[in-house]
Amino acid sequence: MSSASAPSPGKITNSKLSFRKRHPTFVRVVLLTLTFLFAAGVGAIYSSWALICRGNQCPSIEILAEYTPHQTSKLYAIDGRFIAELGLERRTLVKIDEIPKIVQDAFIATEDKRFYQHAGIDWHRAASVVLRSPLHGYSQGFSTITMQLARNVFPEKISREKSPVRKLKEAKVARAIEAKYDKKKILELYLNQIDLGHGAYGVETAAQRYFGKSVRDLNLAEAATLAALPKAPARYNPVRFPDRAIQRRNTVLGLMHSAGYISEADMSRARAYPLQLANKTVTGETAPYFVEWVRQQLDAQFGKQLYEQGLRVFTTLDLDMQSAAERSLERQARAIEGGRFGPYSHETYEHYVAHREGDEGSGTSPYLQSAFLAMDPRTGAVRAMIGGRDFDDSKFNRSVQALRQPGSTFKPIVYSAAIQNGRPASYIVNDSPLVLQVPGQPEWAPQNYDLRFLGQIPLRESLYLSRNVSTVRLGMELGEQTVINEARNFGITSVIPPYPAIHIGAADVYPIELISAYTAFANLGVRASPNAILRVENQKGEILWQPTPTRTQVLSPEEAWIMVDMMKDVIRRGSAAGVWESGFHYPAGGKTGTTNDGTNVWFIGYTADLVAGVWMGLDRPQKIKDNAQGGVLAAPAWTAFMTEVYRRKPVPPDWPRPTSIVTREIDVSSGLLQTSYCPRSLVTSEFFISGTEPTRDCDKHGPYANPGGAYPVDTFTPYMPPPTPSTTNRPPINVTPPAPEPGYQPVPSRGQQQPQRRIPTVFDTSRRDTVRRPPPSDTTQSPARPPSLPPR
Repeated sequence: MSSASAPSPGKITNSKLSFRKRHPTFVRVVLLTLTFLFAAGVGAIYSSWALICRGNQCPSIEILAEYTPHQTSKLYAIDGRFIAELGLERRTLVKIDEIPKIVQDAFIATEDKRFYQHAGIDWHRAASVVLRSPLHGYSQGFSTITMQLARNVFPEKISREKSPVRKLKEAKVARAIEAKYDKKKILELYLNQIDLGHGAYGVETAAQRYFGKSVRDLNLAEAATLAALPKAPARYNPVRFPDRAIQRRNTVLGLMHSAGYISEADMSRARAYPLQLANKTVTGETAPYFVEWVRQQLDAQFGKQLYEQGLRVFTTLDLDMQSAAERSLERQARAIEGGRFGPYSHETYEHYVAHREGDEGSGTSPYLQSAFLAMDPRTGAVRAMIGGRDFDDSKFNRSVQALRQPGSTFKPIVYSAAIQNGRPASYIVNDSPLVLQVPGQPEWAPQNYDLRFLGQIPLRESLYLSRNVSTVRLGMELGEQTVINEARNFGITSVIPPYPAIHIGAADVYPIELISAYTAFANLGVRASPNAILRVENQKGEILWQPTPTRTQVLSPEEAWIMVDMMKDVIRRGSAAGVWESGFHYPAGGKTGTTNDGTNVWFIGYTADLVAGVWMGLDRPQKIKDNAQGGVLAAPAWTAFMTEVYRRKPVPPDWPRPTSIVTREIDVSSGLLQTSYCPRSLVTSEFFISGTEPTRDCDKHGPYANPGGAYPVDTFTPYMPPPTPSTTNRPPINVTPPAPEPGYQPVPSRGQQQPQRRIPTVFDTSRRDTVRRPPPSDTTQSPARPPSLPPR
């Protein structure tokens, strides 16, 4: 049995033969194939390496010797503090010796741990990626710091698409860079070039934007936070995603420990360090609407140079005033939305932010919006600007770009035309019912805010009580074209149709133009156009541009002084009496504004050295709330701003009274000189431009007003205005629209009409207080929209 099962000697010999001897032909074919493929691969790699840069396909590294990355232009505030950067890439260059070792080590440990051992290509890492590519693809990459530098410096020659061709180009250029420059220079170029998100390029700019300090002052945790960003700058942005940034930072600290750059104790302390980011003022994110407004002006002046040559732009912005404006405006907006001034039915800003999708809005917001502008009336220098509540959500600058009805804030222009055309502050106007019929339009009956009429009242009272009907009558008396021309003199450029409703602010205006118009009052007749740029310098300190402020004479000093004195009463006892009652008792004038159905609320006020205006409303015009008033909703923000500003600034001076201004004791019911028969409650001291003061006695009280003397005149009982005339069966007044505005036409002033009465202006700084009536309640009126204008 055993002999039968044993294999034959021939079979044992054949089974022990090697596979190569049993299949010699197959083995030779495989070996030849592998040899051919290897040779072909080597040849392909060599030819690709040799030919990848043919035809000037790769950049020349010679330019690196003089390479200077594009630098941003920097904006500075009036006191020299940094505001913002303008440029395609925000970058500030620093030398490698100024970059701390911990920052260098953090980037090397994270991006290229064998940076000091290789010559541009990390072959260990490349081989590992190639071997794992069939399973994982090229998602991990093997770019060294030098290869990244090549890609970042020469983006036009080396694209960012993931392909073998790009990798070969990177490797080829990296080898050339390593052959010409030392590691120190390469690392310096890289750390100044790298994109670190949030608009920051280079470690210095990133340190300033994220931490508000120079790269020289970063600690270990902050250095690791920056080194965490190149992998995915948007994903690990510490401003938007702090949790991700901390997690990635801790990973970088672990890599630094593994590489031997830091001890385990240092790693633990840095991982426990909280993420402390700088505030917006320090990082250059303050006043974004102002910055964009300035950028547009600079772009028109310098074009591409603005974004590449690192200009230094010195602006008029006051950072302290800007911060005060932002606080005051946002606090008031939140108070309105919170119901402090009555029920508020629209979506609030907090609710919108909590429920919106994405990081940026559509541009038209559903929540309460606001705008603010503060200027130095002497030069037109813009000290603060707010164009909306959230620049990221809506970049539309409502201070500069929005067209809104001004409401009663337009009235001072009408009253200025009246003063300029010889009417004194005591001039009697008619606040009685009025019905107007414009051909082709339905009847229009303007109303006062309180739906009452006061009859015959002085010009001064009509302004500070913001009476609509008397203002419409005054404007019609002057003529629509006269008022339009006066508005042009005050700097209003928007379309103003020649209809009676314009007198109470029915024509849309740009807030910046209306607010700057008030500089003519604060500056006693001289209007200053708004400006934001003091000068622009290049990197050598040479002045490239220095705009000259524009100033225009609008009123005479006497006319402006009368207007200022009347507008002081708006704050002391008129529609903005809340400003005075809140404790702001500095010399100041202003005017409230509320438009039809409470869609816009305004307050524009001024001192001798500061003009500021507030607007609030919704982007899609609709009622803000029931009983919305400029004196209630807008004026408190102005008051809070001015109060904070004048805690740091000297008390504003009062306006000196020109010596050609005279005073007379008058009866306010007649506008004539008071007599012993006039009730004491109707007698007050009024100011007049010399030549416009009354010359005859009051004829409303006394023997001539009471024929026969049968009844004695009571001079002690307070004066009661006559009953309001009834509008029943009252025929409408037919109004023929004047011819369309032909263009700019100067409004003749009283001095031009009567040049023989004009005398040189001399200021008298010693003035006596005038007798005033007790303050009434706020009666701010919202003007009715004219039938000639389409509904909003």
